[in-house]
Amino acid sequence: MYTTLISPQDVSTQINNKNRVIIDCRFSLEDSERGRRDYSAAHIPNALYVHLNEDLSARIIPGKTGRHPLPEVETLVNTFSRRGIDGDTHVVVYDDATGAFAARLWWMLRWLGHDHVAVLDGGWKHWLKAGFPATGEVHKRNPRTFIPKPRPRMLVNAMQVVNILNDSSYRILDARSPERFKGLNETIDPVAGHIPNAICAPFAGNVDAEGRMLSREKLSQRFKSLLGNIAPDHAIFYCGSGVTACHNLLAMYHAGLGDGVLYAGSWSEWITDTSRPVATLNEKN
Repeated sequence: MYTTLISPQDVSTQINNKNRVIIDCRFSLEDSERGRRDYSAAHIPNALYVHLNEDLSARIIPGKTGRHPLPEVETLVNTFSRRGIDGDTHVVVYDDATGAFAARLWWMLRWLGHDHVAVLDGGWKHWLKAGFPATGEVHKRNPRTFIPKPRPRMLVNAMQVVNILNDSSYRILDARSPERFKGLNETIDPVAGHIPNAICAPFAGNVDAEGRMLSREKLSQRFKSLLGNIAPDHAIFYCGSGVTACHNLLAMYHAGLGDGVLYAGSWSEWITDTSRPVATLNEKN
């Protein structure tokens, strides 16, 4: 059973397996419809499409939520059921951004107790590079009944983060670029900086120059260095809106270190309340 990554070769042998669902998560923050257009033009045969804003996020409430708030569990149950996912289904998710968006769906399924999910290592680029087929035909799949088994310990809210800011038994890790972490080049959110006492852990550091995940050994070294003596289940991961932080959660789990915790609201939610502290520059790195 694949629970973290899967190779293009292994996916290619299971395209027609009725208990395997392939989901295309391609998306662009600059052009929210680009992923859907790209899917319509060409995708892995039998793949279904999910849209980050429409399918994997709830409605934004200005001044209260971040840019990609988590949907209610009932909403996700409907989303997954309509795409034919149940307890017997193995899900493969992919994108064209080294897993940055696919990891969000990987985490969401695991959060709701579905472990049979893996991210296509190298994504769409390496599927094509390996010479495997692509199609523009839209696949239809019969619905199944997804039964959630939520794991509340995989998630924290803003108040819980506030309460552990100065607790040395926790570590807060920011998946954004060093420039955004330091508040030097904020191009997306209206306030620059990071959560106080967080450390910079860009998700881009999880992949090699070809966009594939680093080896388990290298990932283990990376996260052990980031965590120090902090237990993985006391590692709180965030990013701009709760998307790329999931890439760090995937990488750490793939390294064999276990599950960390997601602050899903992330920076874009944190800054909606001016009573929450903000730091700039990098105190730790």
